[in-house]
Amino acid sequence: MSTDRTRPAGRRDQSGPRSAPGGPRSASNGPRSTPSGPRSVPPQRSRRLQPHRPQRPHQWFAERLLAVLSGQRPVHWMLGHTIGEAYDQLAELAPSTPLRATHGSRPVLRHCRGAQPATGVVEAFASIAAGDRVRAMAFRLEQGADQRWRCAAVELGGERLTAGAPGPR
Repeated sequence: MSTDRTRPAGRRDQSGPRSAPGGPRSASNGPRSTPSGPRSVPPQRSRRLQPHRPQRPHQWFAERLLAVLSGQRPVHWMLGHTIGEAYDQLAELAPSTPLRATHGSRPVLRHCRGAQPATGVVEAFASIAAGDRVRAMAFRLEQGADQRWRCAAVELGGERLTAGAPGPR
């Protein structure tokens, strides 16, 4: 049994625990010194180590609108997330699936950006790719008194989605 209490049992390397910067160092414990100062290992950058940044409201809504307008989700999935005529428009347009997959490729959200023209309002646009086809989607979000964001309007490819008017093909 080893009498060295600075190293965990079963550890075979000769380095011990690293000491704090500016603290005492011995030749056997810690990093070696160089003429320019102590040698340090740069921190590894990994996506797993970066803190998770929550999605912004317009990114979240773009994903949900894409799922409904491509037929991946039912329109009632947006029931509590729309105001005004936006839900009625989605309910009439969802069966025609204007953002459906083409040639077996599932549509994906490529880019989504938003602007805040006034407090409690976000106007956003997104580009959606399905195979070799790219479509544009614009929508407006409004924040209610309960601080929840709701979709108030949706447009595809420059044409406003209205009941009875098919989208561009």
